[in-house]
Amino acid sequence: MSQKIVKASKKINVSSSLESEDISLETTVPTDDISSSEERDGKIKITRQLIERKELLHNIQLLKIELSQKNMMIDNLKVDYLTKIEELEEKLNDALHQKQLLTLRLDSQLTFQQKDARKYQELMKQEMETILLRQKQLEETNRQLREKAGDIRRNLHDFELTEEQYMKLKGFPEDQLSIPEYVSVSVSCR
Repeated sequence: MSQKIVKASKKINVSSSLESEDISLETTVPTDDISSSEERDGKIKITRQLIERKELLHNIQLLKIELSQKNMMIDNLKVDYLTKIEELEEKLNDALHQKQLLTLRLDSQLTFQQKDARKYQELMKQEMETILLRQKQLEETNRQLREKAGDIRRNLHDFELTEEQYMKLKGFPEDQLSIPEYVSVSVSCR
């Protein structure tokens, strides 16, 4: 019966040491001098379980440290990427602003050039109209001069003046004579 009590106390001590976070190499097995083979096997089993448990706890601690380091690295990368994103957003906003300014400048230059082209076109149109009007006037003047030249040609056939007509026309100043009269007087003088 005493062996059952010892086994029960072993079980209680082992389970309580497994539940606690204290990682020690000591066992809570009573130090009674019981030298039965059963007790030695149980002690070896408990010690092996403790070592395995401690190894597992140690591995868990290492994994927690590694996880913490990786989380820190991730947080640092997040901060770096957020900073880069902010910088890129600023550059994008600057580029968009520059684009708007250039678009406005281009639009104003285009508008100015269109107005300038319209003014030039209007000026050319006016000059063309002036040239066409002047051409019509010159054509009309030319037509009138041809008619006068034709009249003069027809009138120049009659160069012969009588003595009386000659004396009468000779008495007038030259600027009061018509061209046919002037030519007739000039030809008759010879």
